[in-house]
Amino acid sequence: MLPAPLSEPQIRTGTAAAAPAAAAKVAPDAAATAPAAKTSAAPAKAPPAKAPAAAPAAAATSAAAASDAQPGLRPTTRRQWALAGILVALAVIGLTTIVVGLARWIAGLEPIAAFIAQYPGTYELPEGAPIGLPAWLNWSHFFNLLLIALIIRSGLQVRGERKPPAYFTSKRTGQKVSITVWLHTSLDVLWIVNGLVFVVLLFATGQWMRIVPTSWEVFPHAISAGLQYATLNWPLEDGWVNYNSLQQLAYFVTVFIAAPLAIVTGARMSGWWPKGADRLNRAYPIEWARAVHFPTMLYFSAFIIVHVLLVFTTGALRNLNHMFAAKPDDDWLGFLFFAGAMLVVAAAMVAARPALLSPIASRFGTVSAR
Repeated sequence: MLPAPLSEPQIRTGTAAAAPAAAAKVAPDAAATAPAAKTSAAPAKAPPAKAPAAAPAAAATSAAAASDAQPGLRPTTRRQWALAGILVALAVIGLTTIVVGLARWIAGLEPIAAFIAQYPGTYELPEGAPIGLPAWLNWSHFFNLLLIALIIRSGLQVRGERKPPAYFTSKRTGQKVSITVWLHTSLDVLWIVNGLVFVVLLFATGQWMRIVPTSWEVFPHAISAGLQYATLNWPLEDGWVNYNSLQQLAYFVTVFIAAPLAIVTGARMSGWWPKGADRLNRAYPIEWARAVHFPTMLYFSAFIIVHVLLVFTTGALRNLNHMFAAKPDDDWLGFLFFAGAMLVVAAAMVAARPALLSPIASRFGTVSAR
């Protein structure tokens, strides 16, 4: 194995250190051949060594130069964060203004206006489709809200975790993971159970016709609805009877595409995946699962943001009654239920700490500090 090449400072240090050793080796030979008179002469005084004293100064100068050359290493100040936030807000406002202006210009063109008139954004549901939202759907929506919020939070904690606060060892498999991973996996199981109940009841009660497209007209209607949203002249809708086509496609993708993707990729990355299954691992590499799982989480986050925004800007009291009180009225009951639900979510966020999770996790395995 060849030694690593020396840098210039190392070469200089090595040369300076080798000089006294070489002089010491040559001195005995010279003393043996020199006349006696010269050997009795007093030794010359060595000059004071000033080089080591200059080294710290040179190092300090180099460090200062490196710091000036790499300003990105300096911590960001509050003023810089505030300025960045203002710039981002101005950019969002400017971009929104451009998009709205462009969308209104496009919608004002005669062919596009005729297209919107022909496809206003909603097509008729099949005969026999249910009207209204049942109470079981409200409860499922609440549990989904609670679980998905905790799943996203714990997933981000797992992604950025360096030193886990505690560890969990499973009684069933003996696998040791951080307690944050255990929490994330446990929430996933509850979320899957809630989803299975939702899907079964969805098809058992006919509610599937509200979120599963039943006509190819869903696509032109969805384009029309999207254009109307972009102009801020939003399409007329009555979610108690029928969603517009863009909403229907969004719900369909969320329930039947994004959710299964999250489950399949999460299972591949979890400790439940069979060990030693070489052929299965080659057919479904964990790198694929990691490449899909995080973007799926980003999709859910974006869906939630847009969903909440539209709920509060298209008739908040009516929409909250649909989602939390199973009624089409415009009173405040749904809002009160929503406020209570958000308090429960906030309390769950605070409670999801190792000190409170350990007693629960201990029922399924061993919790340790290391």
